[in-house]
Amino acid sequence: MTGGPVITLLTDFGTADSYVAEVKGVLLTHAPDAVLVDVTHEVAAGDVFAAQYLLARGWSRFPSGTVHLAVVDPGVGSARRAIAARVSGHGFVAPDNGLLTPVLVGATVVALPTPPGAAPTFHARDVFAPAAAALANGAPLVSLGVEIQDPVRRGLAGPELQAGAMVGVVVHVDRFGTLVTNLPSECLAADVRVEIAGRDAGPVERTFADVPTGRLLALAGSGGTVEIAVRDGSAARTLGAATGTVVRVLSGVGDPGRLRHPAGGG
Repeated sequence: MTGGPVITLLTDFGTADSYVAEVKGVLLTHAPDAVLVDVTHEVAAGDVFAAQYLLARGWSRFPSGTVHLAVVDPGVGSARRAIAARVSGHGFVAPDNGLLTPVLVGATVVALPTPPGAAPTFHARDVFAPAAAALANGAPLVSLGVEIQDPVRRGLAGPELQAGAMVGVVVHVDRFGTLVTNLPSECLAADVRVEIAGRDAGPVERTFADVPTGRLLALAGSGGTVEIAVRDGSAARTLGAATGTVVRVLSGVGDPGRLRHPAGGG
């Protein structure tokens, strides 16, 4: 890989204030050759589950050696720990509030100390950024803190097979108003239909252009899960749906055996 180490940033800070720039300033002070990649800074304030989804979707697309700095931290300055982790050749730095749950299997995790003088309301700049820069510079994970075995794990319940239907929820609404669910795209076997909040989500199609403008459709999204969209419109607005809205995939011929369980069973 050419250039310096890659550090990704994922926060709920927005871009109206100087917070992101201050974090980047610390990163570049300690790791001046780093390549900084903004995943997003538009996570809804304090929405740890949204940050989980976005981190889980994107981290593995980056090269080995990338460090992922993810900060959605409603408990900043409290007794919650700051942690860093390494798994599959990637480094992660985040608050210990469940944000890293999707990457903790097989990970080595350490609790980070809080440096003297760190602002209790801005650990992203004063605690997490220096640790991320150190990892990017090749520092051993165990040199940054004390290894722990009990990082916080919090996640949304997975989809379930209920009375012949695969039942899940909307886990993310993207900027186009597309509803991203936790239902694996594999459950879109032949001859199924998708319902959301009791409404038919339209035909299962391959891509948006397969239906006329304004039409609802369900499809296998690029993240590997079922998505519900409106061509050239917003499914969230059309359906009045949001994160947590229930979605059901049903066999079109009433045969629950045609649905594929997320774990691979019947």
